[in-house]
Amino acid sequence: MSETKTNGALRHTVLGIDTGGTFTDVTVLDADTGRIWAAKTSTTPADPSRGFIDGAIEGLKAAGAEPESVTRVLHGTTVATNMILEGKGAAAGLITTLGFRHVLEIGRQDIPRRENMFAWIKPRRPVTPNRIFEVAGRLGPDGAETKPLDEAAVRGAARALRAAGVNAIAICFMHSYADAGHERRAAALVREEHPEALVSISSDVLPVFREYERSMATILNVYVMPVISAYVGQLETRLVEARIRAPLLLMKSSGGVAGTETIRRAPVETALSGPAAGTVGMAFVGAAAGFGDLIGVDIGGTSADISLIKDGRPSVTVNGRVGDWPLSLPMVDIVTIGAGGGSIARVSRAGALSVGPQSAGADPGPCCYRRGGVEPTVTDAHLMLGHLPPWLLDGSFELDVEASRRAIITRIAEPLGIYPMAAARGILAIVDSHMVGAIRVVSIERGRDPRDFVLVPFGGAGPLHGGALARLLDIRTQLVPPSPGVLSALGLLVSNLKADFARTCLQQQGRFDIAQMARVFGSLQLDAENWFERENVPQAARRSSWHASLRYEHQGFELTVEWPGNSVDEASVAEVVRRFHALHQTLYTFAQEDTPVEIVTLRVDAVGALPQPKLSELPPSVDPREAIVARQAIHLGTGTVEAPIYERARLGAGAEIAGPAILTQLDATTLLLPGQRAEVHRTGSLIVRE
Repeated sequence: MSETKTNGALRHTVLGIDTGGTFTDVTVLDADTGRIWAAKTSTTPADPSRGFIDGAIEGLKAAGAEPESVTRVLHGTTVATNMILEGKGAAAGLITTLGFRHVLEIGRQDIPRRENMFAWIKPRRPVTPNRIFEVAGRLGPDGAETKPLDEAAVRGAARALRAAGVNAIAICFMHSYADAGHERRAAALVREEHPEALVSISSDVLPVFREYERSMATILNVYVMPVISAYVGQLETRLVEARIRAPLLLMKSSGGVAGTETIRRAPVETALSGPAAGTVGMAFVGAAAGFGDLIGVDIGGTSADISLIKDGRPSVTVNGRVGDWPLSLPMVDIVTIGAGGGSIARVSRAGALSVGPQSAGADPGPCCYRRGGVEPTVTDAHLMLGHLPPWLLDGSFELDVEASRRAIITRIAEPLGIYPMAAARGILAIVDSHMVGAIRVVSIERGRDPRDFVLVPFGGAGPLHGGALARLLDIRTQLVPPSPGVLSALGLLVSNLKADFARTCLQQQGRFDIAQMARVFGSLQLDAENWFERENVPQAARRSSWHASLRYEHQGFELTVEWPGNSVDEASVAEVVRRFHALHQTLYTFAQEDTPVEIVTLRVDAVGALPQPKLSELPPSVDPREAIVARQAIHLGTGTVEAPIYERARLGAGAEIAGPAILTQLDATTLLLPGQRAEVHRTGSLIVRE
């Protein structure tokens, strides 16, 4: 790390900036001492880069640091996510193999799990058939050419797309995962005919089998590419204007970060950027407090993101989805639902109360924000019930209690004919039920008992719900991070550079080709080494791990297990098969050890280790009562009780707080229910037990 002299006291700082739907969260790390500062600013949906730089400036101001002291900037963003969810990507075209024009329309035979099979309508595809062009040319599953590429047809497709004003073009040919030659030649021809076009080929984005998923990943990549490329450019410009000349790294869905050039080539890898950072941060604070098995509930203004960590490692899947579309790139296994602090409560014409997925967002926000909101939200319900003090952000943001009360009475209580407090409790009961269902998806449906885990509520609204969720799931311990509202931004600070390289290499038990698997792993490892060089990762910081996806013969899905070591021989293959049987037993309660196993896809994960901060330890506690700043009534289902309001920053290590109580801080508010007791860990986390 270079010696940077500044006019301020800090010389080496690292910025983590996470842009959410309502707030932009910022953490600033003093790399020399490990001290961390937090800041929170409003997100600017019309131009997220402005909220990004506002947050950077505010964070540096909180730390008393100069822009020149910044040595690294890490960013989590929802720009790609929102574009996919809202269908606002670029007009895209697809060039594919003759006979496969309707792969996207056919898709898969299943329907979303929460949909009615008789009423569900297949969503409109991101590329319609009139912008899909077929070209002759064919490869076999082994990569051998069976028919040469029709270059004239490729040129014709490129000219037609140019005439139609389509400047984002995906290329996906059958079996291109085995040999990329046809796709690379087609891309070169498209660029000759249509120089303005952005081109994405499937052998670069997702070189694995299953043409529907591979086509979709390639299309989504080019679908978001123009906007993400422009957005990254805006960020770089704003950083220079703010005198911050440090490298910019963006969080990927897999839980690692990458440089701007990598993101420009593969922007779809940022589809779960922000939630992935939160999971990384959760693993970090959990390990610091001595916990390795965690379930995280990241509740922001718009959504709740649920994830699971076993033995200190986030669960990673290659069967993820973003909105309606499969995205088979490695990503942290996160279930997202429309349940956040800004989720809107409404009464239907039939007299049913619903909460979300629509959100009041940052503008106008909940009624209590005084920005013109008129529909009651989850935050309004908390405020009305006394779960929140009448302020946020350390008192700098005053809340309008009467506006919340008025909205809940007129729009919920009166239409339902119930008492106002019962209406507010009903809003919270519904949103908590939604989150419990999502927690069961990442735990029980993955073969894990949630009672064996520690619940980690975070995000701006997470610690308000943690107590109720823990009781609903019979989880006995919660861990509330030191700065729960900006944990995703902290996760950015503790992330490493990461890239994943995969290739389908179908092998059947009894006919395993050890030499071929060794060649594929060797090629993937070479790709990883080339990536290390491009990212300037020092030799001592390079880490590689191998993985394989396996299935039983005739199964339609695979499970991924880690390969033992970095070599291929009969012993390592036997161990991989054993691990597959064990994982299948864990997930589905049975293993078919007499059924032949197929090794389908091989993958190499490359990690470039970055310097890791260490949470500073709090001084010993004095009298916790000295941290009480006010008292207020809390309305519970069992009655109304008076609860103290603690300023969390005043609590030292070892302090014990009994519920009912409210703990406030800059970025979040924690609610302790009666019967719950919190102890302040020396690293600043609250350990809450029943």
